[in-house]
Amino acid sequence: MSSTATDVVRLLTVKGETLAVAESLTGGLVAAEITSVPGASKVFRGSVTAYATGLKHELLGVDAGLLKARGAVDPQVADQMAAGVRKALGTDWGIATTGVAGPDPQDGQAVGTVFVAVDGPFGTEIGSAGGGKVAALRLNGDREEIRRESVRSVLALLLKELAGEQTGNERAQDTERNGGF
Repeated sequence: MSSTATDVVRLLTVKGETLAVAESLTGGLVAAEITSVPGASKVFRGSVTAYATGLKHELLGVDAGLLKARGAVDPQVADQMAAGVRKALGTDWGIATTGVAGPDPQDGQAVGTVFVAVDGPFGTEIGSAGGGKVAALRLNGDREEIRRESVRSVLALLLKELAGEQTGNERAQDTERNGGF
């Protein structure tokens, strides 16, 4: 169990918010990491491991034309996976992983090319279409190392969003308490 997963579960619990996970190359490792944290059942609703490209469309609503044109290893696919699992499982937050763990390239993408995404209640300040946050990774190592680093990266991206949102709220409350100074 990682401290990042523990922090994610703790912050979601404090906020009373829920999480769903969409995974491809990580094959369930993100969900396993989250559910290793005691108390995760308060915030974790479930996951979809859409390893086959077609399932990304069928289960998560990823645009079929996008998948055909670009393949599964693409930042927009990661973003749509996160949004799709969030919608499908009815959660506040959705996170997703897609990429190439190896040993061979896929869809014209090199081994170690990974996209992780977070979709959540960002409000209107993050992009007019309400899109999520996507990080492009270029990872080194063997298949297992790439998959493990993908798990760490998507949880870190979610934690950054959760902590940033909480920090902003705490600052606003502090300002009110201190007479606006």
